[in-house]
Amino acid sequence: MNVLEVSDLTTQVKNEKLIQNISFTMNRGTLIALVGHNGAGKSTLMKTIIGQMDKTAGKIVIEETYDQDEAFLSFKQLIAYLPEEPLLLTELTVIQHFQLYGMTYGMTKDDLEERIDRYVTGFELTDKLNEYPESLSKGMRQKVQTICALLPDVPLLLIDEPFIGLDVYAMAYFEELIKEKLQAGTSILLTTHQLERIKDLADDFLMLQHGELVERGMITDFDTIKRRTES
Repeated sequence: MNVLEVSDLTTQVKNEKLIQNISFTMNRGTLIALVGHNGAGKSTLMKTIIGQMDKTAGKIVIEETYDQDEAFLSFKQLIAYLPEEPLLLTELTVIQHFQLYGMTYGMTKDDLEERIDRYVTGFELTDKLNEYPESLSKGMRQKVQTICALLPDVPLLLIDEPFIGLDVYAMAYFEELIKEKLQAGTSILLTTHQLERIKDLADDFLMLQHGELVERGMITDFDTIKRRTES
């Protein structure tokens, strides 16, 4: 079963096509690295998939059943998203963010509490649960946003530049959690400039250039393709 199917996807703002005619599929429990230079369209593609940006044309389907256009609420509950910049609410404490995510995804109280306890311990945030975002450093805010994205069990996880702002210990812990998600069957679409960190995690790559999908293949072939493209 395809966890994600993207067909002929185009996103346009005014007269500028930010991404155009992109098509690809993702299988269960795989990680695809989305690569490309700044401005290539990577974040736009992710935002279009989650519905944060409106597509101009194309189709996005999860688990071969949930079409973004036809069942948007059900579609959204099958995706978790970790943005490049934390998107936290100033009026909520750290623990309230976690509780909000748990309610949004219909998590049981026991599951939510168990995961919160585990993740805040791993990310060293146990003494920050009652803090508000403005009192946290950027790295701590990134950890909070990361935990939010990891809390629910969903078929598809989108991660945009996950290691920015994280210390080396948090990065190592996050990698462990990504491996767990993959082993549990979650499919992950991830963009990062630190490819060396995910070479052992990723199965395939997609390369965007000027909003178009120009290369795809196995992650083990990426260096060869990169050299050929630059030559």
